[in-house]
Amino acid sequence: MEDLKQLAQNLMELDDQMVACMKCGMCQAVCPVFAETMQEADVTRGKIALLEKLAHEMVKDADQVNEKLNRCLLCGSCAANCPSGVKIMDIFIKARVIVTAYKGLSPAKKMIFKGLLTRPKLFNTLTEMSAKFQGPFAKIADQASGAASCAMLNPLLGERHFMPLAKRPFRKDYPELDTPRGKSGLKVAFYPGCVVDKMFPKVGHAAIKILEHHGVGIFLPKGQACCGIPTLASGDADTMVALMKQNIKAFENGTYDYLVTPCATCTATLHETWPKMIENEDPVFIEKVKDLAAKTMDINAFLVDIVGVKAPAEPKKGGKVVTYHDPCHLSKSLGVTAQPRTLLKQNENYEFKEMNEANRCCGCGGSFNLYHYDLSKSIGERKAGNVRDAGAQVAATGCPACMMQLGDMLSQTGGGVEVKHVLEIYADSLK
Repeated sequence: MEDLKQLAQNLMELDDQMVACMKCGMCQAVCPVFAETMQEADVTRGKIALLEKLAHEMVKDADQVNEKLNRCLLCGSCAANCPSGVKIMDIFIKARVIVTAYKGLSPAKKMIFKGLLTRPKLFNTLTEMSAKFQGPFAKIADQASGAASCAMLNPLLGERHFMPLAKRPFRKDYPELDTPRGKSGLKVAFYPGCVVDKMFPKVGHAAIKILEHHGVGIFLPKGQACCGIPTLASGDADTMVALMKQNIKAFENGTYDYLVTPCATCTATLHETWPKMIENEDPVFIEKVKDLAAKTMDINAFLVDIVGVKAPAEPKKGGKVVTYHDPCHLSKSLGVTAQPRTLLKQNENYEFKEMNEANRCCGCGGSFNLYHYDLSKSIGERKAGNVRDAGAQVAATGCPACMMQLGDMLSQTGGGVEVKHVLEIYADSLK
């Protein structure tokens, strides 16, 4: 009975949030999925029309409702351009939670979310084992981006080119840190995120080098877990809260001014999403979450806005041409756009050139890429084309998930373009 009451409450809250939508259709002009399919059901206005009769539609065909809701990148393009200020991402996330509460998680998702992600040690062990045995299967398809392919897994992977697991994860080199404040007088907590730890440890190393260079103390505790966004995007709010509690426990004993992360998605999740998931939790936990969320910053923004890294007076001419892709969670959710470009321009070995549609979604969207790879690939090929049209030898970004997508798309469209995190390029400029 309590579950039914909670479901009814969630449905009423969803109705209240949707009232502000005027059905103006402005979302059509910016939705990457709609641009590919031209189907009303794939744009925000069409999904809200579905949600207005969600209870009826769930009873009729919950699987179909789930499928329609999941044909969304959660990129936030619609919310960023909504003239009515509708909290579209909140609506879609709440709708996914409602549908999952009604129909339940698939056995595979239960195993991954509740069996693996909530057990970081087991998750880490399995990924380490996978990294050791991936050699015979993962053949490098493009040396520049580092993307690999595996013909025998094409029926499962859909011929995608993927980034191999790192032979040595970031946490092996930095299992924990607690260094004092240096010349900056600042100290940060560092949250690398799953993808940096397991696939792009060089990004984590670059972050440590940069922070040490600027005299910033670092608190890097053991026991960090996934930020929880993969579970919430699938409607599993309970597991997300469980992961939040693990992370709060890991960070609560440190003393620091800010928490920084090199992952755009993790930053947005900790800063914006976590505080929205705690209304039914105990007051002590609520305060801890609010405090951590308020301290959370994108590391690019921290370096420019807090540490004070300045853009050079004269842009560098010559060297490798680098362009920048704006991750959706940085540009649309957090408004971080200028800061990564400032850091890129610090390296005299690179010449920065802006690409067309720099802030258009790359098409990854986390699990969207897994379930709708045809759409993800089509959107990503447009991004790869923009990178090449800029004459770039290097595509830089501030999100590890975007790095995966860019690597896949650039590799499949001819290769030859490196994919790097902004921090890697900035770190290389430091003596």
